Amino acid sequence: MPASSHIPVLRRETIEALAVQPGGRYIDCTLGGGGHADAIMQRSAPGGQLLGIDADMEAIKVARSKLEPYRGSVLLVNDNFAHLHDICLKYDFYPVHGILFDLGLSSLQLSGKGRGFSFQHDAPLDMRFNPRQKLTAADIVNTYPEVKLAQMIRAYGEEVFSYRIARCIVRERPLKTTLQLARLVEKVAGKRRTRIHPATRTFQALRIAVNQELENLESALKQAVDLLGYEGRLAVISYHSLEDRIVKQFMQREAKNCICPPGIPTCVCGHKASLKVVSRKIITPSEKEIQYNPRSRSARLRVAERIIDGHDCFGTAVMPDFLSKNCSTGWRKPALLKRIKMAFQSA
Repeated sequence: MPASSHIPVLRRETIEALAVQPGGRYIDCTLGGGGHADAIMQRSAPGGQLLGIDADMEAIKVARSKLEPYRGSVLLVNDNFAHLHDICLKYDFYPVHGILFDLGLSSLQLSGKGRGFSFQHDAPLDMRFNPRQKLTAADIVNTYPEVKLAQMIRAYGEEVFSYRIARCIVRERPLKTTLQLARLVEKVAGKRRTRIHPATRTFQALRIAVNQELENLESALKQAVDLLGYEGRLAVISYHSLEDRIVKQFMQREAKNCICPPGIPTCVCGHKASLKVVSRKIITPSEKEIQYNPRSRSARLRVAERIIDGHDCFGTAVMPDFLSKNCSTGWRKPALLKRIKMAFQSA
C-alpha cells in the first residue's frame, strides 16, 4: 500500500495540540503510515527530531519511505509502545517536547487482505499487529470456553448479544476466516439501525484481546509522563469509549494533587499532580474531514501538558527510575544526559 494513501486523522488539530516547535524532539508511538510524523517533522524544522514506534513492521516500511526527506532526524523502531521507556533508554531519546498516541487502526492494516482486521475481505482470523506474536484471533475464537469468550466480547466490544454470539461460535467451531465469523455474528445479532456492521463490536473485542491494547495503553501512558520535559504535551487520539475512558481518567488523575478516596479527612496518598489538562472539551473532526475521511468520525483527541514546581525538572521530587540508569551510548549526546542527571542530584 503506498504511503500516499494514508490519511492522518485530525492532522492540523494534533500538531496544534502538541504545540510543535522548531528544533523540538517528539515521539509518535503509533507511527502507522507516517502521516502525523510527517506533519510533525514539517512543523519542527529546522532541527526537529522524531522517534517513531510501531508494532507492525509493514507500517515501519511504509513510514520510512514517506519520511525519507527527514532521514538523519528520524529514528523508526519496530516495537510495541508498551516498551516506551526501554526504547527511549536504548536510544537516549528523552526528555521530549511531545508524545502522540493515535490508537486507531491504520489504513494499511484495514486494507491488508491477509491481516484479518476487517471483514471487508475474506482472510485468516489473525489480527496481530506484530506477526511474531503467538496468539491470534483464531486461537481465541476456537479455544476459549464459552463464558470466557462471551465476557471478552462484552467487555472489549460492549456487545449486548455477547452470550448469544459466544454460544453460536462454540457450536460452529472451528471458524477460520473473517467472513465466516462476520456472517455468523450477523446471523445471531441481526442487522441494526446503525451505520456499523453487526460484527464490528466482536471484531473490535478480538483485536483488543489479541494485542492486549488496553493493558498496553495504561502502561504506556504512565511511562509517557516521565519522558515529557517541562510543558511537554501528551496527545491521544482514541476511537472507542474504552480507550477514551482510560485516557480521560488517566489525565484527570494525574492532574490532581490528591487521589485519596472520598471521605478521607487528610491526604495519605502523597500523590502529586504531573499533568495539566489543556482542554476540557474533547477535540473532534470537522464535518469536512468526516466527509473526506469517514474513518475519522469516531476520533476523539485529548491533550495534557507536563507541569513541574520550582524544585525539580520533571515534576517529581525524586529522579524517575529510567533516568537513574546508566546509558553511555545512544542517539542523543551523552553530555546532555549528564547535565540532566546533575540537575536531579543538585535539587
